[in-house]
Amino acid sequence: MTTGDDVRAVALSLARTKEGFEWQMPTFRVAGKLFLTLPENETSMAVRCPIADRDELVQAEPDKFWIAPHEAMNAWVRVRLAALDDLEELEAIVTDSWRQAAPKELTESN
Repeated sequence: MTTGDDVRAVALSLARTKEGFEWQMPTFRVAGKLFLTLPENETSMAVRCPIADRDELVQAEPDKFWIAPHEAMNAWVRVRLAALDDLEELEAIVTDSWRQAAPKELTESN
């Protein structure tokens, strides 16, 4: 089962990522831009995701992905950590969110 520590390890392995604590939860930023949070006592993560893709994910796998009401108008999706298939899936999701927030010079080298 995927844990908040797994998320933290993947996020912090990405260039220029820093962990903080805001809104009563761990947050992760790349070059100052937010790309991931660990809400719900680290049982889920919120990541950047284009709205069209997000809506498809939620429809296809509602046990894994959902939209928090306060994020409905933003390009964010929630992911239940216990529902992830494996660490590869975790890495893909976290890295994709990081790429959406990272400066171009970082994404071109990763």
